[in-house]
Formats: sequence, structure tokens, C-alpha cells
Amino acid sequence: MINVTKTYLPPYEEYEAYLKGIWERNQLTNNGPLVRELEQKIKDYLGVKHCLFVSNGTIAIQLALKVLGVTKEVITTPFSYCATSHSVVWEGCTPVFADILRSDLCIDPQKVEAAITENTQAILATHVYGNPCEVYELQKIADKHNVKLIYDAAHAFGASVDDKSLLSFGDISTCSFHATKVFHTVEGGAVITNNDEYAWLLDRYRSFGHIGDDYLTIGINGKNSEFHAAMGLVNLPKVPEIIAARKAIFDIYDQELNWDKLGRPELSLNTVKNYAYYPVFFESEAALLKVRDALSENQIMPRRYFYPSLSTLKFVTEESTCPISDDFALRALALPLYYDLAHEDVYRIARIVNENL
Repeated sequence: MINVTKTYLPPYEEYEAYLKGIWERNQLTNNGPLVRELEQKIKDYLGVKHCLFVSNGTIAIQLALKVLGVTKEVITTPFSYCATSHSVVWEGCTPVFADILRSDLCIDPQKVEAAITENTQAILATHVYGNPCEVYELQKIADKHNVKLIYDAAHAFGASVDDKSLLSFGDISTCSFHATKVFHTVEGGAVITNNDEYAWLLDRYRSFGHIGDDYLTIGINGKNSEFHAAMGLVNLPKVPEIIAARKAIFDIYDQELNWDKLGRPELSLNTVKNYAYYPVFFESEAALLKVRDALSENQIMPRRYFYPSLSTLKFVTEESTCPISDDFALRALALPLYYDLAHEDVYRIARIVNENL
């Protein structure tokens, strides 16, 4: 079976070498040396000032909202994984959905500005499929209206715009290091900021709000372990190789698919991709379902990503109209893409797609 993704696993002996050190030190968690080393190496890789390694990407968004003091309305995208909007609701805030651009499916800055009210405290935008939002326009809007800007950059590790990591934009960026991501630590995530005050408070929040025996504030257990950090330390140097392998598969799809009947996101200028996902858009939901079923019959499992549009989830919002997101959510399908997907299988997938359009 070919799934939409497959976890990259490094050579076992490289991971095992880190395990020996963990056994010798007998420190498994609580900000151990491997966690600190990974944070420093990620900061160096991304060119950012602060990186806090946390237990997952959802906790990362929740911590960002908490440290920025967001309690009211958050303007966010309906075209993202549910963790984006779930985090807003979980923190007791109100999600306000702004529709997306047809070009790249990221949040539309004009719709964002139109949605701002006296209760707006933050913008939470997603770099969809690892493609950049209009970061400069969103920053102008945030500055103009004095609201915080958070990026859900779960898909964006290794991607950049104007030679700057996508995770370096906004007040805070969050990332997921889940096993399905380009760079992973099995489970995990990060909160990234260039603000010293935010970083200090984030560090307190992720560890029950205390330093030693002194409790300074509220907090949760958002820490991550030495075992997860070890996986990250082994995988991080391999990110260029992983991205290159994914690009080769990306290029085959680009060449082989029938673009007379398919669409795909446009890429901004001055952008370096990380090839996190390979989404295609069909002319109708019926066309998508036909292709999906044909692939499934051949033991190939794509994924409707993202589906459904978050603006349609009644437990998230009572009423929201985002026609572009609602439409694309019905027609978007992510094709299989992972490090060691055989090229002959990529050609076969493309052929099955084309034959059933």
C-alpha cells in the first residue's frame, strides 16, 4: 500500500548512539541536554533568536495565544488543519474566519483587514502546504491595527521567502515536528520568536509556570523528552537531502499530470519550497472522488487535505461564509509524497489520475 505520506527514519545506529548517552545520564526529560542542543541547532538553521521545543504543534499554538494575552477574537483561516481553529476555541477565544486567496489558498489580507473589529486581538495565518502567506501585507495590517500576528507554520520548516525562513515572521511562529512532516521528532513542535520577553514567558508556560521551587505564573506541561530531541538531532542534518528527494518526486508529478483538467497552488516569487505536500485541485468534487476511488482500488491512498473547510464546523463557529475555502476544500486532494517513494510508483499514480479525469 502507498499512503499519502510515510515517516522518514534515519539509520538506526545514528539514533542508537544518542540513546546510549540518555542511558548514561539518566535524564529523560525536564529540559535535558539534547533538548537544549536541538533548540540551538534549530535556531541556527532557521536564523531566529528563540526556539522552544514543545510536545506538539497544537500546544505550540495554544502557548502562542496565551503568551500574547489573546482572549477575544482571532482572525484565522478556514483552510487549514483543524488544530489551527481548535487551538483558538480551546483557549476560550473566538475564531473569525477570513476567506482565502484562489492563487495560493492562504488567507486573504484584504479579507483579514475587513474582518477586524474592536475585539480583534490577533491574526492566526497558516502557510498552506508550506507556501508562504503574504507576510509583508499581513504585517502591515497587524501594525496598523495594533494586533498580534501568529503564524501556524506547521508545514513550513525548510521553506523561505526572500532568503528568510518562514518561521522568522510575525510575533510568534509555531511549527509541528510530527512524524509526517519534512522534519520530525516523532511527536513534537516548536514555538519560535525573536522577542525576548515572549520567549522568557513561553519557557515558563511550557513547564508549569515555575523556576525551581518558585511558581511565577500559571503553566502547563508542554515539555518534550530527550528521546524526541535525539530523533530531531539525527534528522536535522538530513533535511536538505529529504527536501531534494521530495523535489524529484514533485518534478515528476509536475511533468506527468494533465494540467488541462487539474489545478495547483501558485508559488510566490522569491520563495524556496520545502515540498511538504503535493496538492491538486479537480474541476468538481465528483471528479475528485472518481480519482480517489481509482487510486484506492490500486492500494494508493491520497488524502483530502484540507477537508472540510473549518468554517463549516458548527462546534467551532455558529455561522461563517467563506465560499472560496468551502469550494476548494471539496476539490483538493494531496497525492502521495515522501522521501523514498519509488519514481516508478509516482509515474503510475500520475497515470491513474490522468486516466480517470
